[in-house]
Amino acid sequence: MKYLIILLVACLGLQLSTAENTYTARFLTQYNKIHDPAHGYFSKEGIPYHSVETLIVEAPDHGHQTTSEAYSYWIWLEALYGRVNNDFSKFNAAWENMERWIIPSHGDQSTNNFYNPGAPATFSPELDDPSQYPSPMQFGVPVGSDPLYQELVSAYGNADMYAMNWLLDVDNVYGFGNTPGGGCELGPNTNQPSFINTYQRGPMESVWRTIPQSTCDLFKFGGMHGFLDLFVGDNSYAQQWKYSNAPDADARAVQAAYWAYMWATETQQVSSIQGTLEKAAKLGDYLRYSLFDKYFKKIGNCVGIWNCPGGQGKDSAHYLMSWYFAWGGSIYNNWAWRIGDGAAHFGYQNPLTAYALSHIDALKPKSPSAASDWAISLDRQLEFYGWLQSNQGAFGGGATNTWNGRYDTPPAELTQNTFHGMFYDWEPVYHDPPSNRWYGMQSWSTDRLAQYYYATGDEKAKSVLDKWVKWIIGEIKFENGDFTHPEWIEWSGNPPNVNAKVTKYSSDVGTGSATARTLTYYAAKSGDQNAKNVAKQLLDTIWNKYQTDKGVSAPEVMDTYSQFNNEVYVPQGWMGSYPNGDVIQHGVTFIGLRSWYKKDPEWPKVEAHLNGGPAPTFTYHRFWQQADVAIAQGTYGLLFNE
Repeated sequence: MKYLIILLVACLGLQLSTAENTYTARFLTQYNKIHDPAHGYFSKEGIPYHSVETLIVEAPDHGHQTTSEAYSYWIWLEALYGRVNNDFSKFNAAWENMERWIIPSHGDQSTNNFYNPGAPATFSPELDDPSQYPSPMQFGVPVGSDPLYQELVSAYGNADMYAMNWLLDVDNVYGFGNTPGGGCELGPNTNQPSFINTYQRGPMESVWRTIPQSTCDLFKFGGMHGFLDLFVGDNSYAQQWKYSNAPDADARAVQAAYWAYMWATETQQVSSIQGTLEKAAKLGDYLRYSLFDKYFKKIGNCVGIWNCPGGQGKDSAHYLMSWYFAWGGSIYNNWAWRIGDGAAHFGYQNPLTAYALSHIDALKPKSPSAASDWAISLDRQLEFYGWLQSNQGAFGGGATNTWNGRYDTPPAELTQNTFHGMFYDWEPVYHDPPSNRWYGMQSWSTDRLAQYYYATGDEKAKSVLDKWVKWIIGEIKFENGDFTHPEWIEWSGNPPNVNAKVTKYSSDVGTGSATARTLTYYAAKSGDQNAKNVAKQLLDTIWNKYQTDKGVSAPEVMDTYSQFNNEVYVPQGWMGSYPNGDVIQHGVTFIGLRSWYKKDPEWPKVEAHLNGGPAPTFTYHRFWQQADVAIAQGTYGLLFNE
């Protein structure tokens, strides 16, 4: 009888341990902070804000916008909550909210049925600087055919895209009123979220040089042709809708669904999330647009807009996760367009998602060729990590099928060692700041690689992780109850001889947590005790050092905020306005396009800096960082039960 009692207690301990150990307890503490209505992480619609604080300029230009990135982290957070608390209803609800607010409805993209997959889009070259825009459309340049469209229409019974627009003005600060599900613009007085976009003018268009615009351009705001003639030169302009997708975010949502499936399987609750798993598989089906060249041109040594032929079938697929894809169409005329992207950054790769969509039956998409496409992508991504790995262990930028975004001739040294005919680019897509300078690309992408390794034991993944883990452990320092790890990385050389040098360190709680999670997954599969110890020390240090009333966050000196007074290029003679009356004209500044910022309660701190004072310090609560902290703590708790 005594042994039966001991056995029963042991079994109960196994059932309760994930909710009782230190790290899952921390997960729940942070989870509850994020969900406390008083802390301001969510809008009245239940949408996760980019940050609690409104005055923040980085990729979004306002804290109460949201991104597909924030949504994907929220879905992941709720998946882990399902495992820790045996309740996956919140995971389902997060997906439903995402589908309602940041995936365009049929009414938001109503003319997709006029899309011609034999002529996906008209070529328009990417130019080096915003001052060179608008970019002329060049009719007649050969483009390839879209091999996905008809398959998707057959699978889902309609021509709509199922993908997130990357950016949403949750509080309608700009006033476009382009409410999801509303069909088009309602105007500045709506109190509902609004689809918007910002970047569209080449690699030097930092956030400080953008001209935000509605995704539904009725020529009601902006200038004579709305915002279109700031970006594209055409013989005539038609009122149109258009959306842009960040593939890494959609892939992260699918990745979260994979873990929800695995965790629900452990707790015999798969039936409760079946509908959401089907939606995740559908998202992965359309996510394949990220695997193709921008104009569906043939992959490999693609030089010269007239010389580089359009692809047929899948020969326009590079099978890597590219920076974006986009789609749009006329509101009143019978045409629509779609583009992929020929540039792939290592930081966007997600081998776990590729594995889930190709190997897990519950997540295989409906389209007949989707699982095989993702199987090829999985192999290609793993090969990509190896090709880009530096001598030190960190991963170089990426590769492109379209040099300079216009199929230019690359430097001769880059043609000596290509990736399936694609050219190495140490800073793919954007250059201000360089896209692979920020260490977060390392921790984000390598975390996904480590999750894939944990799930499969693939030795190809382990071999590159071994080298990366050795590098990062050597770059992490613990001192006086704090930690530092890389923030900026400088690059030199080309594959296979790339070199990485850390030039700046920080105590960023988000990338620190992602690093800890990478080491956690790696250690759990490989048995590397040193990696486990460093992960634990990172998690403990972040938790103990950086508690705030709203979450876990480190103060930041915002030395970029002098750029509020920077000029935003507008062509001479162009004149337009925003819904609030802010004038768009030559010589306008960043703050001149966003006068509403002067009413922000934190504006005096920035104004003092603009008047010659020191750079202001902010303690931000970005949704992705706060979720990353929670997920990293909870993951360690699940895997090591300490």
